[in-house]
Amino acid sequence: MADLFQARRDQARSRVEPLAVRMRPRTLDEVAGQRHIIGEGKLLRRMVDADAITSLILHGPPGTGKTTLAGVIAGATKRRFERENAASVGVKRIREIIDEATRRVEDSGPRTILFLDEIHRFTRAQQDVLLGDVERGLITLIGATTENPMFACNSALVSRSTLFRLEPLSEDDIVEVLQNAIADPERGYGNLKIRADENALRVWATKSDGDARRALTALEVAVLSSATPSGGEPGQAAEIVIDRQVAEDSIQQKAAVYDGTGDEHYDAASALIKSVRGSDPDAAVYWIALMLEAGEDPRFIARRLAILASEDIGNAEPRAIMVAQAAWQLVERIGMPEARITLAQAATFLALSPKSNASYMAIEKAAEDLREGRTRPVPPFIQDGNTLKGVHAPGQKLARGKGYQYSHDAAYVAIGGVTPQDYLGVEQRYYLPTESGYEKTLKERLELVREARAAMRRETEQKGGA
Repeated sequence: MADLFQARRDQARSRVEPLAVRMRPRTLDEVAGQRHIIGEGKLLRRMVDADAITSLILHGPPGTGKTTLAGVIAGATKRRFERENAASVGVKRIREIIDEATRRVEDSGPRTILFLDEIHRFTRAQQDVLLGDVERGLITLIGATTENPMFACNSALVSRSTLFRLEPLSEDDIVEVLQNAIADPERGYGNLKIRADENALRVWATKSDGDARRALTALEVAVLSSATPSGGEPGQAAEIVIDRQVAEDSIQQKAAVYDGTGDEHYDAASALIKSVRGSDPDAAVYWIALMLEAGEDPRFIARRLAILASEDIGNAEPRAIMVAQAAWQLVERIGMPEARITLAQAATFLALSPKSNASYMAIEKAAEDLREGRTRPVPPFIQDGNTLKGVHAPGQKLARGKGYQYSHDAAYVAIGGVTPQDYLGVEQRYYLPTESGYEKTLKERLELVREARAAMRRETEQKGGA
């Protein structure tokens, strides 16, 4: 009798459960995507098949199946599944779960998996209560987080866990999930006459941004709104036709997943810089748009572009640094929303500029010499000869600046202001201009300067020898 009542309660609950909940996979083979961790021969698949599950942390964007995968693991290993949220669970509840898990083990019952959503919110007190029993194997911890656990979670948790990153589902994965839900007569809409065209499924697959839950919710909205004529009951329609327009109407624009201080902030900035460096203006404006739509400070973007102008473009396009400087100033003066146009103009110009990191490499090489102890004194002839009286000893003072050859004297102007003097005191080349853009002209000029200086030195040596 008790089993009959439980079955009825389960049946009643299933009637009100959203489609995304009803369609949760029950086995690893039903899980969409994530082949990199649950495909044949992959680590998590091997751990489940061998019933060798240790503490895990599943991390990745929303809707990638972290909760679902934890439940599937519990089912596959025949363990009891306890689900809590780390932001709201208290020490008392943790102790209760541990005590119950211990009793089951002592009574030769199933072991327990404790699934903690938002595990990055796990407090030190909760951790102290749980981790000892986790290490002894009395309970298996599976955590889920949308953040990078290496930074967001306590080191004690990370060191005791195997980390798996879940990736957003591909569009093909989402389409397959939707088709399964339409065809499934037990949990989905297999008992209804539904005709969803390929364009409609692709709209959901694209707009869901890799989130299966969001795509299934859109399908549910489309079916329920189409299957209920005015004054009728769900399912009365002879056939439910879902075309592109119905699909568009049933899914809202998703807000950008973006944390201004977390991984998304740094990932988007990295994507912008690498897109500009890679000469892709389309990608550059997309990443700018994403950052701005998510509330990023436009001055941060302007600053990054200014750095790039010198680091990745340099003298290949000398105007780049001026464009970046102007953009930064204008962004600070005009603000949003108009500043987005300025940033787009600057980014597209920088993206299509010839690239050179020669200036960046030059200063890095010089700094490396200094850090490794290869320091050099300033040659006497280019020392400051106008220092205050009494600062230096007489002999030293007389040597300062003596013998300096002024580049604008008539003898040197004719060949571009080049003198035979060595301003570093040692033969060393830091700046190696490339063949890119205007820097090719500078490279040719530098070669002429070096040839002229060498010729003048040879001439001076020959006169001295005579």
